[in-house]
Amino acid sequence: MPRFCANLTFLFADLPFEKRFAAASKAGFAGVEYIGAYDMAMADIKRHLKENDLQQVLFNLPPGDWEAGDRGLACRPGREDEFRDSVFRALDYATALDCKMVHCMAGNMERGEDPGELARLYCDNLLYAADEAAKAGVTVLIEPINGIDMPGYLLNSIEQAAVILEQLDHANLALQFDIYHAQLVGGDIASRIGKHLDKIRHVQIAGVPGRHEPDRGELNCSFLFYLLDRLGYDGWIGCEYKPQGTTEEGLGWLLPWQGAAGS
Repeated sequence: MPRFCANLTFLFADLPFEKRFAAASKAGFAGVEYIGAYDMAMADIKRHLKENDLQQVLFNLPPGDWEAGDRGLACRPGREDEFRDSVFRALDYATALDCKMVHCMAGNMERGEDPGELARLYCDNLLYAADEAAKAGVTVLIEPINGIDMPGYLLNSIEQAAVILEQLDHANLALQFDIYHAQLVGGDIASRIGKHLDKIRHVQIAGVPGRHEPDRGELNCSFLFYLLDRLGYDGWIGCEYKPQGTTEEGLGWLLPWQGAAGS
């Protein structure tokens, strides 16, 4: 059965970040993910995880200056040293928190830049990150993100990501299949999951449109959960959505899967 983890960047957002761990545990989740918590000491995060019997499933490499528009550093020319520093920082946290996956955001293209050149730099940086991650027993994930929510982002489609992973052919590189983004860029989710299952190490879910609870919108999420189970997917499904009300009020969709959420 699928295992669900709470994305603490999105869920329980009415609470201070450090209190979201307990809220996730109380709601029945056994794992958590988030964009990043580098402003918190490793020891504090580790304590929140232990006190609430939670597994740290995933977080992102430091993405650069988010407020200034950075959405990752991997494709950004002239920032290679900054990218490498972000790899080491993420792996330090991953090791301390016993987290086996980190997401490497590609970064945005700027007007007039050559996407081919940026893609080459992106791939070089991915190989560097994967080599370092392998030493720590960590897998680096890449996630296509739709260009509506994130204009200019370098990596938009599952098919682009699959080509990159096939060409780089590194055991510590894998696909983060976000169903919300994939529905907005290509749709046909069931067949694409089946086609790329061998590359998928993490799945994320949200309703389309609106990025709200998974049972709201055009997706048949129960069907997709059963499909993932039938295909043998044994990873986590990250709940990366924006609740329409409070998180707790919108968790009715999870009740049929509650044992899986807490397994």
